[in-house]
Amino acid sequence: MHCAVAALSSPAGAMTKLPPIFCMPVASPPRLALAHIGGGRENKKKKEEEELRPAKLAMKRKRPTRIDIPATTTLGCNRAGVWDFERSSSDLVAEVEVEGEGHSVYAKRGKRRNAIEDRYAVGLAPSQSQGQEEDSASASKSNPTDKQSFFGVFDGHGGAGAAEFAANNLEKNIRIELSSKGLGGVGVGVGVEEAVKKGYLTTDSEILKNDITGGACCVTALIHKGDLLVSNAGDCRAVMSRGGAAEALTVDHRPSRVDERQRIEALGGYVDSCSGGVWRVHGSLAVSRALGDSHLKKWVIAEPETRLIKITPDCEFLILASDGLWDKVRNQEAVDIVRSSTKTLAACKKLVDLSLTRGSRDDISVMIIHLTQFLE
Repeated sequence: MHCAVAALSSPAGAMTKLPPIFCMPVASPPRLALAHIGGGRENKKKKEEEELRPAKLAMKRKRPTRIDIPATTTLGCNRAGVWDFERSSSDLVAEVEVEGEGHSVYAKRGKRRNAIEDRYAVGLAPSQSQGQEEDSASASKSNPTDKQSFFGVFDGHGGAGAAEFAANNLEKNIRIELSSKGLGGVGVGVGVEEAVKKGYLTTDSEILKNDITGGACCVTALIHKGDLLVSNAGDCRAVMSRGGAAEALTVDHRPSRVDERQRIEALGGYVDSCSGGVWRVHGSLAVSRALGDSHLKKWVIAEPETRLIKITPDCEFLILASDGLWDKVRNQEAVDIVRSSTKTLAACKKLVDLSLTRGSRDDISVMIIHLTQFLE
C-alpha cells in the first residue's frame, strides 16, 4: 500500500513526516472521470474541425474544374493513309483502328504511356486510293500492280516526334530517290535498294536538322508489279505467311546481335546488359538502328536492311508490327491467328490483345496487308 507523503519545512530546514493518520491509500481517478477527460478532448477536436471547415470549403471552391479525358479515343487515317496528327498531338490517344482496302491497322497505347508513340503510313496505288482526280474510264483501265504501294509502321521512343515525321516523309523521300534514278519499279535489284537506303538516310537527316527529340524504329514495304521490297531499321518486324508458314522478312536490330555489337564497338561505342538483362547502346537504347536519336547517332545508324522477293500465289499476307507485339507473340503464332480470323481488323485486335494478356506494357501496332491483291 502506498501512502501520500507531504514534506514540511521546519525552521531548521529539516524534513518532517506527517502523522500516520494522514497516511491514506491513493485512489485512482474514477473511470468516469477518465472518460470525461477523453470526451473533452474529442469535443475540442470536433470544435476545431468545425472552425476550420469554412476555410477548407473555400479552398476546394478555388480548385480548377476537373477535365474529363475519355479513356479511349479511336482515330482514323487521312486520305494519304496517315494519322490525323493535329488531333493526335492534342488528345491522349489510346486506340487507333483502320480498315482499308486490302489492309487493316490496329494500335493500342501501352500501360506506361500517356499517348501512343507509334505511327503508321499507307500510300496506296492511285487506282486503290479514294478521292483520285482521274476519270472513270482511265481508272477502269488502271491495274493496281502498275503503281507503287507503300506501307509502314513506326515505333517512336523518347516521344512521338520522330515517328510522326517519318510516317509523313519517308515514302516521299524514297519516291524522290527512285525517280532520280529513273526506277519505275522495285524489281531492279541493287538500284532500288540503294534508293530506299537513301530515302531512310534523308529522312533521318531531316529529323536531326529539325531538332526533333527521340527516335523511331521502322519497318516498311514497297510493292510494285508483283515485287515486294521490305526494309527495317530497329526492332519493328515484317512476317509473311507463305502457304501458312511464317517467314520473317526482317531481322531485328538489337545491341545483342553479334554483328551490331561489333559495329558499335568498332566505332568506339559500347553495349551492356546492366539494366534488367536487356542489352543497350551506352546503357541507354535497346535498339542499334533507328531514325533520329541524335545523342547516339554515331552508333545508332538509320541505314536499313532490305529484302526483295517476288509475290507468288502462296504469299498470303504480310504482318508489319512494332516490338510491342513481337516481344510477346511468336511469328508462327501470329500467322496462325490471322489465318483463323475471318476479318483482318479483328485479327489485328486479337494479336494486340494477346500481347497485352501476356504482360506487354509497350505501345502495340499491327498492320496486316493482303498480298494476293498485288499478284500480276
